Amino acid sequence: MVEPRMSAYSAASKAVFQVFRDTTPLVEGISIDEAFLDVGGLRKISGTPADIAARLRSEVRRRVGLPITVGVAKTKFLAKVASGVAKPDGLLVVPVGGELAFLHPLPVERLWGVGPVTATKLRDRGLRTVGAVARIGEAALVSMLGVAAGRHLHALAHNHDPRRVQTGRRRGSIGAQRALGRRPRTPPELDAVLCGLVDRVARRMRAANRVGRTVMLRLRFDDFTRAARSHTLPRATANTRTILEALRGLLATAMPMIDERGVTLVGVAVGNLDDSKAVQLMLPFNPDSGADLDEAVDAVRDRFGTSALTRAVLLGRDPGLTMPMLPD
Repeated sequence: MVEPRMSAYSAASKAVFQVFRDTTPLVEGISIDEAFLDVGGLRKISGTPADIAARLRSEVRRRVGLPITVGVAKTKFLAKVASGVAKPDGLLVVPVGGELAFLHPLPVERLWGVGPVTATKLRDRGLRTVGAVARIGEAALVSMLGVAAGRHLHALAHNHDPRRVQTGRRRGSIGAQRALGRRPRTPPELDAVLCGLVDRVARRMRAANRVGRTVMLRLRFDDFTRAARSHTLPRATANTRTILEALRGLLATAMPMIDERGVTLVGVAVGNLDDSKAVQLMLPFNPDSGADLDEAVDAVRDRFGTSALTRAVLLGRDPGLTMPMLPD
């Protein structure tokens, strides 16, 4: 097995996004290798959207040395669908006025948010194409899938997507996860994994000047089913110890399921994020909040590297892969 070079992925992502920003200032990143670009106002200076897309692919190939696939459409949803259909290394333009003719023959799995479970529900009722979903009406979809999912799929099946490309939008949660394989794990091993993930997440939050109130624990079991648990804290924080203690409580309540079904992945996240400057200090002031320790540890790692300082429980353990991602 060849180990991935995450630093190379991160460098390539930054280079590709620079090409995006040189094309238009309206860039909304949704992952390290995917983004929406609004080029609607560039016709007079850069040509048609199809011209811009072709030039974008050429520029990424020339400057970064990578092939990219581009979908062009009036809505974000349909541009993403077109990109998926055109893969690998393609360009697909959905003509204005021809959106539904392109969309409706596609399988239901092309609808944003339709995974294996939802696809099975739809196919069991004979709904195999997007057009079939569009024809049965919103009320039937709501009764079949629930209010939120039914309305969402009804809108997408008719290419109703009013969302605009948003720049400068910050993520709603910050998280990390670790795949464990299928070997049984002891409680101390799981606690060590949890410590490493929380250290990573809390440091990212402080670096981005974010605080959060809701901590989340995500688990995947040996049978590939998943479970999630969450807890809302009394006030927003980026303190490592506070977040870790809350997640340890969630892990303890999940241990009977883990003992019964095994665990192959542990993920943690902090949501309900806010700017750290917006946090109101609480009385009475706690002199042992852990903030000074977090600040000192962050300073050492910033200067000497992430591995310069670690918890004793993590010594000699594989920290797992650190995935590259968009800025927090």
